[in-house]
Amino acid sequence: MSTLKTIAVSVGDLNGIGFEIILKAHPQITQICRPVYCISRTMAERAAALLGLNLPDDFECHDVSGDFTIRPGMVDADSGRYSYQSFVAAVGLAKVGKADAITTLPIHKEAWMIAGIGYKGHTDALRDFFNHDAIMMLGCERLYVALFTEHIPLHDVASNIQVDKLVSFLMRFYQSTKADSVAVLGLNPHAGDHGVLGNEEREIEAAIDIANANIGQTVYYGPVVPDIAFTPRFREQCRYIVAMYHDQGLGPLKALYFDESINVSLGLPIIRTSVDHGTAFDIAYQGKASSISYLNAINAALVLAAHEG
Repeated sequence: MSTLKTIAVSVGDLNGIGFEIILKAHPQITQICRPVYCISRTMAERAAALLGLNLPDDFECHDVSGDFTIRPGMVDADSGRYSYQSFVAAVGLAKVGKADAITTLPIHKEAWMIAGIGYKGHTDALRDFFNHDAIMMLGCERLYVALFTEHIPLHDVASNIQVDKLVSFLMRFYQSTKADSVAVLGLNPHAGDHGVLGNEEREIEAAIDIANANIGQTVYYGPVVPDIAFTPRFREQCRYIVAMYHDQGLGPLKALYFDESINVSLGLPIIRTSVDHGTAFDIAYQGKASSISYLNAINAALVLAAHEG
């Protein structure tokens, strides 16, 4: 009887690079876990054929209904709908204990929208599925970045920076990670320059003080000037950063660690990791996709599952 952990893999948008990554990494993945791919064998064979490959003999499918033409590099409703159904199937396996964790390949947000899916992405859906306020954290062992706000317009970020909201976020982040040193970025250039360039930092500072008092030790530092937080010297001192908005955190992170970074959903009753990249329609089915982020996401899921086990 195998003692390997089972990882349910949602295949992402089949018009993108996800399935190529799955096949490239499969020989390595099966050495460390039992992957169960949430896709019908018909669709898996169709995707493999577009890559000029056959499915491995040990390729285990968990059937997801749906039959459509894969159109590499195209945004369409059929592929968007199927990626959502694959994701729901993977979550379902974890919910009933048939998978120890799930790892997700990239979906396309526009494809979800035109398919009528009422979520902007995986994390939004997971919050609704479990009624838990999940935190999106991305990165690698050298640097992790958690996002206070995620997929909202930039002009809405400032109004979302409120003391109560940020305290709740910081407490949930600490409970999930037990990190001992976390930098919290300011919103404005120069972290507001004491009100010269904005007042949001006063809210951030107050939230940091309350969170540290609740924890009983100084875990959070800031507001940190955003343009120094990703420098080598600063990263040596602190490998966890809380960013106020999506691109503030992920632009620098991806410039530094694009290939190796992953996405982890914190604060959920299941373990979910993901690649830290998109569907890359421009190179779909061309044999150019890197599997490093996917391999790291699988490994992270196994580490988390071992801690829970």
